Amino acid sequence: MIRVLVTSAGGSPAVNFTRSLAMSPEDYYIIGVDANKFSLERAEVNERHLVPASQDRDYVPVLQDIIRETHADLLHVQHSREVPVISKHRDKLGVKTFLPKHESVMICDNKMASFSCWKGAGLTVPETIMLNTKPDVDMAFRELGSKVWLRAITGSGGAGATPATDPEWAKVWVELHNGWGRFSAAKVLDAKSVIWQSIWKNGELAVAQSRQRLYWEFGSKFLSGVSGVTGAGQLVTDDRVSDIAKRAVLAIDDRPNGIWGVDLTYDEYGVPNPTEINAGRFFTTHLFFTEAGLNMPHIFVKLALGDKVPNIDKRDSPLPAGAIWIRGVDFLPVLTSQSKVDQHEYLLNARLGRIR
Repeated sequence: MIRVLVTSAGGSPAVNFTRSLAMSPEDYYIIGVDANKFSLERAEVNERHLVPASQDRDYVPVLQDIIRETHADLLHVQHSREVPVISKHRDKLGVKTFLPKHESVMICDNKMASFSCWKGAGLTVPETIMLNTKPDVDMAFRELGSKVWLRAITGSGGAGATPATDPEWAKVWVELHNGWGRFSAAKVLDAKSVIWQSIWKNGELAVAQSRQRLYWEFGSKFLSGVSGVTGAGQLVTDDRVSDIAKRAVLAIDDRPNGIWGVDLTYDEYGVPNPTEINAGRFFTTHLFFTEAGLNMPHIFVKLALGDKVPNIDKRDSPLPAGAIWIRGVDFLPVLTSQSKVDQHEYLLNARLGRIR
């Protein structure tokens, strides 16, 4: 039985990952860890453990202890904040991870760094200016036009993102988010976007699939219209998207491994522009592909544990275009008690007392 440890196990991305493994022909034993004792209760796993937050000094030691205790074969990360931490410490965790190389992870974690790679490779990207000081905002409006797109250069879910039409208001927004040196301003693109999710092994594409976003769930509640939560997605087949996405990956890493999810947004000329890559983890709604007949988490785990790249007739977007995935909240309610939730905290404290 393959034993897989999944981080942030109670979150939507991880639950969709564990549901995909449950739908595979393999017999998996899933170990879930989460830093939120309430989220941990809704994880769909065989066993669960509370861990500190990924930025806590005890995060890695606790993971090491759990890995030793559970004899995990593979650790899979499904939260953007945890990917750089796990990547940095991968060699001392005592478990396989199948992540892209650390340099590539860190480039993908910084939208300005990835933008520079793509621009240098000749890809069409929205002109972007780093906002280090207030005069940079004025320069952005002079060079990019009367409307710019503000966003944090790290993080996911549209962190800090909003359009701005007034330089003074833009300065207030960046200030409010303590964003100097952490925010950028870019040329505004179209609302139409697509994701190209792929798995690679030693520089060879194993499989990839595209889907476009039809709308953002709760988008009306955000100034940007971007909630980070896809309300509905649709399978697409677009050779141009695939070509640009592959070039975006290879501009960052000439021998990619693991998961690479390329976000592309269309410009006024109908050209898909890469805007970010989520490296090392699947996008939240990847269960869509599994239900449609392409179980990428299962393929990922098998490749991570030594299997060769599978012989798939069509490796890029093998699913027929057109199917739509409509979603809201991914979880059925969990009936539990305060004492059961608090028990996770008690066990974590006991573990910390033992390993310190």
